[in-house]
Amino acid sequence: MVFLCNCTLNKPSIACFGYFTGTAKGPGLNEQGVIVEETYRNEINEVPFFDIQLPYELALKIFQYLGKTELGRCAQVSRTWKVLAEDEVLWYRLCQQEGYLLDTSISDRSCWKLALKNCRARERTLKTNWKNRIGGVSQLQYELGKILCDVHSCDGVVIAGYTSGEVRLWDTRTWDYTAPILEPVHGPGDAGPRPHVSFVRINSSLAVAAYEDGNIWNLMFGREPIHHYQHNQRIQALALGSEGATVATASGFEVKVESPNDRGFWQTTETFEIQKLVNFLNLVPDVTGSPVTIAAAEDVVYLLKVEDPGKILHSVYGQPVTCLDVSAHEAAFGVKTFGWLLNEPNQILLYNLETSQCLKKMGNSLGDFTCVNLQNSPPNMLVTGNKDRRVRVFDLRKSESLCSLYAHQLGVSAVQMDDWKIVSGGEEGLVCVWDQRMGTKLWEMYARHPVRHIWFNSHSLITANIPDEKNPRGSSIVADDLTMHRKHRGIIYAYEFSVDQLAVESILPICRSSYDEVTGYNYNIGLAVPYDNI
Repeated sequence: MVFLCNCTLNKPSIACFGYFTGTAKGPGLNEQGVIVEETYRNEINEVPFFDIQLPYELALKIFQYLGKTELGRCAQVSRTWKVLAEDEVLWYRLCQQEGYLLDTSISDRSCWKLALKNCRARERTLKTNWKNRIGGVSQLQYELGKILCDVHSCDGVVIAGYTSGEVRLWDTRTWDYTAPILEPVHGPGDAGPRPHVSFVRINSSLAVAAYEDGNIWNLMFGREPIHHYQHNQRIQALALGSEGATVATASGFEVKVESPNDRGFWQTTETFEIQKLVNFLNLVPDVTGSPVTIAAAEDVVYLLKVEDPGKILHSVYGQPVTCLDVSAHEAAFGVKTFGWLLNEPNQILLYNLETSQCLKKMGNSLGDFTCVNLQNSPPNMLVTGNKDRRVRVFDLRKSESLCSLYAHQLGVSAVQMDDWKIVSGGEEGLVCVWDQRMGTKLWEMYARHPVRHIWFNSHSLITANIPDEKNPRGSSIVADDLTMHRKHRGIIYAYEFSVDQLAVESILPICRSSYDEVTGYNYNIGLAVPYDNI
């Protein structure tokens, strides 16, 4: 409602206050000559609080303890309280507290109340798309790479290694999925076929690939490697820090940590000698100073750091470690016990990395825990997969599981969760999306091979089905045969839920081909009529 007065437009006063816009700018008059809220806010010196008058800054400090609902109610009390309840500082603080637009400043938006409303609406839309599988799906395949060996991803960028020795990158944040081939270092005696890629890792600044013959190279800019070194024995485990440029490798009975110095030259910063072969290797994230490495070697878990290079975090003879994950302050790993022989079921152990003390023993299962995700889980939460076909969610403040989901017929191979959903992958090739609170399956997708990699954020999901058999009998996979036995190669799926389009109706990659392409999608098809880029 607009209230007009009889005063002249050249001498406006508070009495001719019009209507509230919240984002008004300029001299304080709109086109109808009505004073808007911005001018009125500038003239407020004291705010009435019942029977006292408070300065505007002090009243603002009181209102900062209110939530969205309380601010909306206060805005209906009076004109002065409405101006105060819609102050940009309050709504900017609320937007930051709810995790939206964290990398922006208060001056980047003119109306933070509207910005918060839009962010919440977008979050509801994404959640609906996730639940109903509304979006687009694409297959990231590289036929010349032969069979898929290992896959890793970071913030939508996917790296894949193949039996042909080639490594390829995809950036799923762009529609065309440009996939450059990363060039390895060729020596004078590398005339024969290259060995298989055994491990690939990627973070925001570095890509790492390890080959079966012990060669490792790193890539940061362009397609050429910036560093290359060789182990004398086969590499058993590879770890890359979540941030920065620190690489840890395990070969034989040695764990080596490498990183660049101040001048950019790579060097071995730490070398640790252990007594057993390493099965799992992780770098502790968010560590200041020298890097800290967690290594699981059969039935021993080592905490490797410069101050105490041979420190043992956990060791029980005859109880091997079956999975491992670390966060900034804790390490979680599955332990295979003697089972029903001694009435001692398999468990997940949680250790504090600062005190080296066991905090929790969780789970009592006859099956082996095959995967655990601690670093990407919500605070005080942990999700695990087991050979007994179940996905379990644990609250680290309790010992019993919050929920147990019967998921996969051949056991769980990969799992990740956030505050409302769980994505799990199985040995039979099934990817399942679960509603955590309801404990129900939302939808599932199937591929031929076991699911070895799962990564998702609020709007995208990446899964990788990697074959266990790299040389299937009778496959006859050769470099010039792109169509035969595609079922043996493995596949990477990229889902995007921020588009309003059904996954089964998403545009095929062959329809996104440009005029200069002569082969389309996954088959060796010569395009008689080229397609436009969509």
